[in-house]
Amino acid sequence: MIYWELFFTFFKIGAFTFGGGYAMLPFIQAEVQQKGWMALQDLVNFIAVSESTPGPFAVNIATYVGTETGGFWGACFATIGVVLPSFVIILIIARCLKKFQNSSLVKGCLSGLKPAVVGLIAASLLSIGQTVFFPDGFYWTVFLSPAFLCSLVIFMLMLFLQWKKFHPIWIILLSAGLGLVTGYLGLLEPTIAT
Repeated sequence: MIYWELFFTFFKIGAFTFGGGYAMLPFIQAEVQQKGWMALQDLVNFIAVSESTPGPFAVNIATYVGTETGGFWGACFATIGVVLPSFVIILIIARCLKKFQNSSLVKGCLSGLKPAVVGLIAASLLSIGQTVFFPDGFYWTVFLSPAFLCSLVIFMLMLFLQWKKFHPIWIILLSAGLGLVTGYLGLLEPTIAT
């Protein structure tokens, strides 16, 4: 039954991934592709959408994959599956926090997990970047494409926000305007391989 398969798949991802939604992304991508639940292009498009929607990233993706695969109940089972491990772990940690908060073993484990989480997030960045910018292999012309140049502008705006006191709403409005203009002019045609 697809509902239980969704639940156990996302339960496994939620239970064995430390570091949030971005760290879960490589596992979600691998499971979705292995099971043939949706095309890579659809998943990449929804990753972009889930960035701009409220709520935790992993929950948004689990809900979307569940909806695409099993409708309303698929979304419920996938969402509960990805949330339940964290909920149980937090309950256990809250119960045992006083006893283990000064443990050098716990501190060492958490320190060791930091590089792993950074590695998982970097793997997500490389995987999605390759899918979006280099679907047919590495070509220098990609660096002159409108999609890459828009991404570069967004990155520069992000750096600008780090050093200058500029209200973020203006950056959001500017980005929305650029998105509308490029969308209507057809400058950003998707070139994602499935």
